Amino acid sequence: MLDLTGHWAGFAALAVFFVAYGLVIAEETLHLRKSKPVMVAAGIIWVLVAVVYAQHGDTHTAEIAVRHNLLEFAELFLFLLAAMTYINAMDERGVFDLLRVKLVTQGYSLRTIFWITGALAFVISPVADNLTTALLLATVVIAVGGQNRKFVGVACINIVIAANAGGAFSPFGDITTLMVWQKGLVQFGQFFQLFLPAVVNWMVPAFIMSLAVGKESPDPVHEQAVLHHGGGVIVGLFLFTIVMAVCAHNFLHLPPVMGMMTGLGLLKFYGYYLKRRDHFFPAPPEQNLGDTALALEGEPSKQKARDGASQYNIFKSLERAEWDTLMFFYGVILCVGGLGTMGYLAMGSELMYGQLGPTTANILIGFLSAVVDNIPVMFAVLAMRPDMDVGQWLLVTLTAGVGGSLLSVGSAAGVAVMGQARGVYTFFSHLKWSWAILLGYAASVWTHFLINASSFS
Repeated sequence: MLDLTGHWAGFAALAVFFVAYGLVIAEETLHLRKSKPVMVAAGIIWVLVAVVYAQHGDTHTAEIAVRHNLLEFAELFLFLLAAMTYINAMDERGVFDLLRVKLVTQGYSLRTIFWITGALAFVISPVADNLTTALLLATVVIAVGGQNRKFVGVACINIVIAANAGGAFSPFGDITTLMVWQKGLVQFGQFFQLFLPAVVNWMVPAFIMSLAVGKESPDPVHEQAVLHHGGGVIVGLFLFTIVMAVCAHNFLHLPPVMGMMTGLGLLKFYGYYLKRRDHFFPAPPEQNLGDTALALEGEPSKQKARDGASQYNIFKSLERAEWDTLMFFYGVILCVGGLGTMGYLAMGSELMYGQLGPTTANILIGFLSAVVDNIPVMFAVLAMRPDMDVGQWLLVTLTAGVGGSLLSVGSAAGVAVMGQARGVYTFFSHLKWSWAILLGYAASVWTHFLINASSFS
């Protein structure tokens, strides 16, 4: 491998990456989707790598390196695509609407809603991703809070913190934990050692912020939601798919994505049943709204499902995946991989882990992930592959996951909720409580060292 850290191509690649990431950070201002600049930057960086290696008579190293990075992206892409499709399928069947309506119609006080939504964010995000969880529960506090801007702002901060903390102790809860698990650096069961540190990370700022929430009851909300046919079965299939992914990795030593894609195939089979069930089990003549006995699976139909939902189409759930996010991962992984091929990750590893030591470096990673997205930060750490024990790998998993809560732009959950509660939950409203979040961050790191001391060599 050539050391290009002092070469003109290396400086050019760094400049391209920083410009692209500046555009990513300014996404909300420019209304430019974050995937576009990093995808272009990835192409430019790898062209620079290939040109320099070709000038040295080596036409194979760049190709081998880029294929390695593409394989890493493919595993992550297919895993997330399956998970996103399941989440969208549950949303289409009304699972999340039912949960939301149950919460907003119970007549709870504002403080009770504050704690319930935070607890649900913490519990749901380890299974669903923290972005979906935060968006779901933000709609609850917006519906309940109404014109009470103070409550909505504080409750949204609480949800973002809880969703990020809940995702930190599960391989499925955050992209960073998923990457660490897929690399085999931490086993599935070992992630749950982070449960108590994650609880502390959420509870400390939540308790402080709850003191600013009144005990008054909001205006009553009367709303109805329908759980369409098959919603419960899809939830069960999703849980079974997660079990398959874990078993594939732990017992068969196959990539977890094999279990996820098999589960996606099962969902598609069940989608076929939902699409054709009026043919398999006809409604009574007076209820039958149309004839689709000869309709093929992919053909549009004039019939409406008997429970009032549009006729089910699994490919609609597939289309609704966060394609911008998935393409952003492609750009980030290829950009960081290209900079690593030039030697920058080795230099960074020596600077952070060699000179500062793993503990200091891993704690700083959390602060870095509050400014720069935690995904490129964690991918860079994984590419550096510093020699660390399980305790340190758990530490960097924790800090990269929860460090994004320090600022509203530090996590996908925070950025998404800012868009949903525009003008109420803002960068500065979040910054007002950053001191409390920092206390939770410090307390969670201390808790990890205290209860998981045996994981450190």
